[in-house]
Amino acid sequence: MSTMISLDNIEKVGTGLNRPECVLSTSNGRLYTADWRGGVGITEADGSQWYLLPNDKSLNLKPNGICLMPDGSVLVAHLGDTDGGVYRIAQDGTTTPFCLEVDGEPLPPSNYVHLDEKGRVWITISTRKMPRSEGYKPDVCDGFVVLVDTSSEDVPPRIVADNLGYTNECLVSPDGNKLYVNETFARKLVSFDIAENGDLSNKTTVAEFGLGTFPDGMTFDTDGGIWITSIVSNRVIRIASDGSQTVMIEDCNNEHLEWVEAAFQAGEMGRPHLDNAQSKKLKNISSLAFGGSDLKTGYLGCLLDQSIYSFDSDYVGHAPVHWNFDGPNKPTMKSETES
Repeated sequence: MSTMISLDNIEKVGTGLNRPECVLSTSNGRLYTADWRGGVGITEADGSQWYLLPNDKSLNLKPNGICLMPDGSVLVAHLGDTDGGVYRIAQDGTTTPFCLEVDGEPLPPSNYVHLDEKGRVWITISTRKMPRSEGYKPDVCDGFVVLVDTSSEDVPPRIVADNLGYTNECLVSPDGNKLYVNETFARKLVSFDIAENGDLSNKTTVAEFGLGTFPDGMTFDTDGGIWITSIVSNRVIRIASDGSQTVMIEDCNNEHLEWVEAAFQAGEMGRPHLDNAQSKKLKNISSLAFGGSDLKTGYLGCLLDQSIYSFDSDYVGHAPVHWNFDGPNKPTMKSETES
């Protein structure tokens, strides 16, 4: 089944999106993407698009990761230049803070937010360094994971994992027992055991990645595989239950990759190494979600494109927690391109 997917079989989905770094799918055929207009782009099953944006434009949110909630609202991880946190955008555009600080300190620019089956919300902070590009180094390990237990207002948000090498996407395993975390510039996927109260322990390296692979997004399939997206190299790698790795997609220019790799090894990697795509089709893929009626269509979020991408998979994706959420109601009195 592990056959490499041809770039010719990868199609664009959507138009005019603004930095669709994160993509989510639901059973009603919708695709949700983070959008730097300040909220979420929603592509309906019929291809029409609209945006859920904050009513308060002064917030100037920079959504990186997004998370669907059961009530139709959306959580967005704010990746500001110097500020972060997670905000909740309600269906009517009302936007309120969800988690802006931990242990009395404001959250730095925030990367990702994830809801699990128990209603707990997991937030990743890639680095404490400012600017964030100072964290694009193999020896910087100051990222962390925050847990917000929504079952009790008496339990404050807390750091449950620290000293990570540029914390990126995190996902709770399908059985609910482990939290998987991508450490982008430590170039590894790790897991933690989750205690009943949400504490994490027993950090374990699940996979390490070689030259040119910088793990960002992830998702699961029903055969026990974990799919990883790599920025810069535009790779999708499937990690089987036995730990073996298979490159499913790749779209990179070797000279460009060598240039990035040399800068990374020298501790000189910066924004220019991420903000230029030298590829045939894919523009710095960062996220992956399975969708479609049979969960066999893969969707790729992109940092440097106005569209996302889709491909057909031989594997069936594991239905995410939000799979059967209805999501926010589509506006009826505004045009397709308004919020």
